[in-house]
Amino acid sequence: MLEVGNTIPEFCLPNQDDEEICLRDIKGRWIVLYFYPKDNTPGCTTEACDFTAAEPEFIDLNAMILGVSPDSPKKHRNFIEKKELSITLLADEEKELCNTFGVWQLKKFMGKEYMGVVRSTFIIDPSGKVAAVWTKVRVKEHASIVKAKLEELQNN
Repeated sequence: MLEVGNTIPEFCLPNQDDEEICLRDIKGRWIVLYFYPKDNTPGCTTEACDFTAAEPEFIDLNAMILGVSPDSPKKHRNFIEKKELSITLLADEEKELCNTFGVWQLKKFMGKEYMGVVRSTFIIDPSGKVAAVWTKVRVKEHASIVKAKLEELQNN
């Protein structure tokens, strides 16, 4: 898993509108990159809605929020429309970015093992380095915790 201080490798992924979003195009501002397992599931919906509600405060901090899951752009579009989300969702169908960040891991649920996304969030600073990491995220209050950490990082 990428750690604080690591430089983010270049990436390009399609968003919900099938537009390619590349690190080179968004570098220079703060990025909240959060990985989640699946669109339209309870925890993922709560997390996406919380980040959407807090988005204006993140914009005031010169930060953009990007959600990443293995779902397709079409599934992301449906999720955004159904839940009235304003954040950008990236489709990592090949799990390349998930693997780069180390969030595609062996998981266990009800005695079964399978590969999946471990809910994780990374704050990336304007130079493209990891500034903060949360793994095995608990959704409740997470957006507020991330915003507080972003404010702390910007004031140092």
